Amino acid sequence: MNMNTNAPALEIKGLHAWYGESHILHGVDLTVHRGEVLTLLGRNGAGRTSTLRAIMGLTGARKGSIKINGSETIGLPTYKIAHLGVGYCPEERGIFSSLNCEENLLLPPLLKGGTAEQAMSEAQIYEIFPNLAERRMSQGTRLSGGEQQMLAVARILRTGANLLLLDEISEGLAPVIVQALAHMILMLKHKGYTVVMVEQNFRFAAPLADRFYVMEHGTIVEGFTADQLPSKTPVLNELLGV
Repeated sequence: MNMNTNAPALEIKGLHAWYGESHILHGVDLTVHRGEVLTLLGRNGAGRTSTLRAIMGLTGARKGSIKINGSETIGLPTYKIAHLGVGYCPEERGIFSSLNCEENLLLPPLLKGGTAEQAMSEAQIYEIFPNLAERRMSQGTRLSGGEQQMLAVARILRTGANLLLLDEISEGLAPVIVQALAHMILMLKHKGYTVVMVEQNFRFAAPLADRFYVMEHGTIVEGFTADQLPSKTPVLNELLGV
C-alpha cells in the first residue's frame, strides 16, 4: 500500500467505538501531522486509552473513519493496521519474562513493505538506549520498570513502525527514568517519527508535545498548540484537576 506523502500521519473523523454493549467513544475527531508529537489529556475514563486501542482495532465495533497516511483502516484487522507502520505500546508493556532483553527486542517480525526500510537496527537502538545494551542478556523480569518501558518502545522501533502510540509510558517511574524517556521522545521526533501519547503526567508531556487534545466522556473537548499552553492553564486545571 503506497504511502500518501501529503496526507496526515493519522486522521480520525467521527469515531465511535464500543466494548460489548458499552459505547465508549462518541465521535472523536483528531488529526496528527507527520513528525508531530501529540498528547491526549483527560481524566481516567475520558476515552484516551480507548482511542489508541480503537486506532489499532482492539476495541469491539468501530464506526467512522481512521486514516493512516491517507489509507482508511476502519475495516482492517489489527495485524494489517500494524503493517501500515503503527506501533502500539500499551500500559502493561508486554515484556516476556522468560526471555532476555535482546530476545524480547528481536521477537516481533519486521513489518513488510515500505516501513521495513525504516526499521532501526539493533546497533541504532542500543545507541538510543545505552542501558538496554548493558542489560541485553538480563531476563525480562530482572529489568527495572524503566528498562522494561524502554524495551517496549525499542521493540516497536525495530519493526519499522513510524507512527507510535504510547500509553502512559512515564507512569510509576523514577524521575531520572522519566527524563530519559523524555530525551528518547525528543530524539524520535528529531528523526521524523510521529508520536501520539496518552499521559497523566502533565509535567512530562508539556515540554514534548507540539499539540494537545483534551478528552472528556469519549469525545475531544479542546485542542491547542504548545504555544497556546500558558493561556490554556486555567481551562486545563478545571478539566483535568491538575
